[in-house]
Amino acid sequence: MKYISILGSTGSIGTQTLDVVRQHSDKIKIAAISGNTNIELLKSQILEFEPELCCVMDDLNALKLKKMLPSHPKTEIVSGMEGLIALAEYDRSQIFVTAISGMIGLKPTIAAIKKGKTIALANKETLVTGGSYIMNLAKKYKAPIIPVDSEHSAIFQCLMANEDKA
Repeated sequence: MKYISILGSTGSIGTQTLDVVRQHSDKIKIAAISGNTNIELLKSQILEFEPELCCVMDDLNALKLKKMLPSHPKTEIVSGMEGLIALAEYDRSQIFVTAISGMIGLKPTIAAIKKGKTIALANKETLVTGGSYIMNLAKKYKAPIIPVDSEHSAIFQCLMANEDKA
């Protein structure tokens, strides 16, 4: 059984990832999820997938979500950057899907790399800003980076096809 943590489970790539988990629930489970403002969707994701950890970026929204789930002790709800890093480092998961946009994904991705997790990367800002640092770190910690957004995946496939020729 593989366990996945999703940074940005309420967005397009996050919800698509959850669709894949639904189809392969005998092989994949959700360990942790995060979202920003769509706490109604986070609530339904918690009830369906029962992650052990959920991070909401905004403290107030995290409190609202806790109040919406008073009798659901299976999921710990955390908030802020510290919560995102806790999600990235969460021991249960082997795969870290980074599906949020912007610079906010950089620190959690670095934390997941340092734990040696497989990184399913849909956040181009992480590579644009971190570039060689991120790639060297991934090499050092033996953390594979797999592009999951269509643009990243196309470039990755081109590079892999030409790997022997480089």
